[in-house]
Amino acid sequence: MSLLELPQYTFHGTPTQLGQAHGAALRAEIQAFVQMRFDATLEHLAPFGFRDLAPLLAVGRQCMDVMRNWHPAGHDEHLALSQAAGVDPVELYTAANMTDVRDVLTYGLEKTGLPADAEGCSAVLLPHTHTVDGLAMAAQTWDLNPQDIDYVVAIRRIPDRGPQTWTVTCTGCLALVGMNSTGLALGTTNIKTWGSKAGVGYTNILHAMLNAPDFATAARLCETAPRAAAHTYWLADAQRLTEWETTAWSAVRRDATDAPLTRTNHCLIAEHTVQEGEAPSSSSRARLHRLQAAVANGRQDADSLRTLFADRSDGVDSINRLAQDEQGTATNSVVIAIPGRRELLACKGSADQGRWIRLGFE
Repeated sequence: MSLLELPQYTFHGTPTQLGQAHGAALRAEIQAFVQMRFDATLEHLAPFGFRDLAPLLAVGRQCMDVMRNWHPAGHDEHLALSQAAGVDPVELYTAANMTDVRDVLTYGLEKTGLPADAEGCSAVLLPHTHTVDGLAMAAQTWDLNPQDIDYVVAIRRIPDRGPQTWTVTCTGCLALVGMNSTGLALGTTNIKTWGSKAGVGYTNILHAMLNAPDFATAARLCETAPRAAAHTYWLADAQRLTEWETTAWSAVRRDATDAPLTRTNHCLIAEHTVQEGEAPSSSSRARLHRLQAAVANGRQDADSLRTLFADRSDGVDSINRLAQDEQGTATNSVVIAIPGRRELLACKGSADQGRWIRLGFE
């Protein structure tokens, strides 16, 4: 089987020019991505009683309005991107931030008691004491709809102001996992708690953080953003590794100072666990246990992390998530960040099925 290739694109200029270039270069792919996301979301929303997209798009519009005031540069880039791609800006915003927008509908004030689904990513933060070469590392899988894999790309932005950025994301999405030219790296995993509300979607929070000039600024953005829904966010530079378990109403920080941090898709903070929208899935628990066991002993490097993310020891509950598991989730990309070298290693698809490439800032 041939390895999956990760397409790379480079865009230059102001936020508006960056958006125009992105939308023009990937116009057909963005249109197809939005339709695919809407088809998958209607299936997800059916058990909650939703039969069409109107309520979802109404929330998406409210969330985009909040984003416009919170991060004007990101809003300008999004509008230019959607116009160049020939997609309604609300529809693109909703598709790009789908997990958050749908959670406003399904995990607002009324508890439904639905069982856990099997979505979710796996992440690890490794301080310098736990790596082979003494450089801090952060890594994660990005897992969601199996169909998303067709739209995974690596985008380099060279703005007229601020740091250059690399992000491994989907066509039409401003950011997911990434690094900027100062060596600031970040990523996210999904969790679900009650109390979601109209607010900024997670891809826009990541985009604002990725464009931050330093760790402190990015951390403040994460902590103070008017978030729509629950997510975890990790942030790393050459000296610091931090994760926030956030909801729409709370952000709790954990620092990987002298021990690794691991994360999957259920809450670990007591004040959040009592508000979880779903019981932790067997997948989330098994992946967390596998990560913890792997990094507890010995030092890691890029090769060992690639092996860890390719692991299938737990069958359908494994870190390496495959479409044929029929859980509605698959590993669509994997990223390893080494901030001290300003280096991002990435592949499209799972760790053993994608061709690994280096994304740097020479």
